[in-house]
Amino acid sequence: MIEKVRVVRRFPHDPEAFTQGLLWHQGRLFESTGLVGRSSVREVQLEDGAVLRSYALTAPIFGEGLAAVGDEIVSLTWWNGIALRWDVERLELKGAFPNPREAWGLTGDGTELVMSDGTNVLRFFDPEGFQLLRELEVHFDGRPVTGLNELQWVEGEILANLWPEPLIARIDPGSGAVTGWIDLTPLLKECGSGDPERVANGIAWDPDARRLFVTGKNWPWLYEIAFP
Repeated sequence: MIEKVRVVRRFPHDPEAFTQGLLWHQGRLFESTGLVGRSSVREVQLEDGAVLRSYALTAPIFGEGLAAVGDEIVSLTWWNGIALRWDVERLELKGAFPNPREAWGLTGDGTELVMSDGTNVLRFFDPEGFQLLRELEVHFDGRPVTGLNELQWVEGEILANLWPEPLIARIDPGSGAVTGWIDLTPLLKECGSGDPERVANGIAWDPDARRLFVTGKNWPWLYEIAFP
């Protein structure tokens, strides 16, 4: 079933942010941005989009998705062969560890990290040692669903942006079946301006207030949307 997006509220968003990952953690909003020479990990003020803290990732690093692991944040790099660990309170880089795979989106449920790479396969990792635990093929009506990008674990299911489509897939993490879709076409029309790079990308979940946030690459708005 495809459900049209329902906007609850709009918030300003940095139109220069090539959003690769979005995360609500401990009452705060974090974002990772991409492109060589423009990649960063930052804390953003929700109400006005102001960047409170930012750590620039120097070339040749291309930033990708991010997720919380305890009191740390883990962020991915696209083809740079490493993942990065961050101190949440100071937003300081604590270290790096190898990740030889192509990496796009990242999320977790507290016990596992889940990574996408643009294919139809999600990979589940131990958050401590980043050891591969299992692989999951995502499908809809028996057909593989490719283009899995930014991820967010929400109340027992995984939400995934579908590159380059304005769709969010709702994925059963046990079977890999897509159980529904959220159509972001109205938001893309507001923010896309005909630029093929300005795709929907970025999903964050506030579990305390049950708020779902979405945005896109170089979008001027971040949206709180109704969770179906």
